[in-house]
Amino acid sequence: QAHLVESGGGLVQAGGSLRLSCEASGSIFSIGNMGWYRQAPGQQRELVASVSRGGQTTYADSTEGRFTITRDNAKNTVNLQMDSLKPEDSAVYYCNALLIVVYNNGTVKGPKDYWGQGTEVTVSS
Repeated sequence: QAHLVESGGGLVQAGGSLRLSCEASGSIFSIGNMGWYRQAPGQQRELVASVSRGGQTTYADSTEGRFTITRDNAKNTVNLQMDSLKPEDSAVYYCNALLIVVYNNGTVKGPKDYWGQGTEVTVSS
């Protein structure tokens, strides 16, 4: 099995910065796209940013220029640097990765979307 574990959420004032980190662990054969999504109360989950294995990035219009996504393929990690935070950035942030996993019997399965447990970001005005 595989897991995504996030860290780095918290409370920050508007204009401040936070850095989210996510590590994929377990019996991973390969990792495709990695990204961050967020969900505010009463809202649908939305893409914040994503990065391909080759480093190509995609950002939501609302975060481009303020957020930076990076990944380390050797460490199976993806990070989200969030600067110039606004109250409307407040949400639960979820790490996402497209994983191919390998089972004990050697069976390879995937690719399949995996999600972290979520980390809360609150930006006060």
